[in-house]
Amino acid sequence: MKLVILYGPPGVGKLTVGRELAALTGFKLFHNHLTVDLVAAVFDFKTRPFIDLRERIWLMIFDRAIEEGVEGMIFTFAPDRTVREDFIQDVINRVERAGGEAHPVHLGCDLEELLRRVQEPSRSNKLQSAEHLRDSMKTYKTKLPPLDRDPLTIDNTHLPPAEAAAKIARRLGLTLPTSA
Repeated sequence: MKLVILYGPPGVGKLTVGRELAALTGFKLFHNHLTVDLVAAVFDFKTRPFIDLRERIWLMIFDRAIEEGVEGMIFTFAPDRTVREDFIQDVINRVERAGGEAHPVHLGCDLEELLRRVQEPSRSNKLQSAEHLRDSMKTYKTKLPPLDRDPLTIDNTHLPPAEAAAKIARRLGLTLPTSA
């Protein structure tokens, strides 16, 4: 498996770039909000049951995708203090122990653009307020804890999503899976 971990703050374009990257590569897109929305339907965000179930679901998906031979996957992720420090390194290790590759990719943009983007109407079921973004930036980590490699960093302040995805694919040497 080749796993691309797109991470960054809310509103930076992880899902939008992830969709473009999936279209380019044929990789499966595992968007963070699929799990967050599922668990939040029953348990409040930041509660122990929410945190535990969210991680268990994430890991079950990664483990099963490895087991079933999924060739490529993109995971979107907004680091926050409720996620254990070594979670992403653990995911990287799981993929690599199975003979795969894992590539952390940090998406970023300047604050003014981020504050503009977060208010876009397309962000249904997501944080949509500049004020709430400023508050949440206090709890979201701007970068991951140290990993065993440096992430690819893409500033997409002025880069359209398709171009950001193409840049990621080129830099990581991603190609269409053989089954596509």
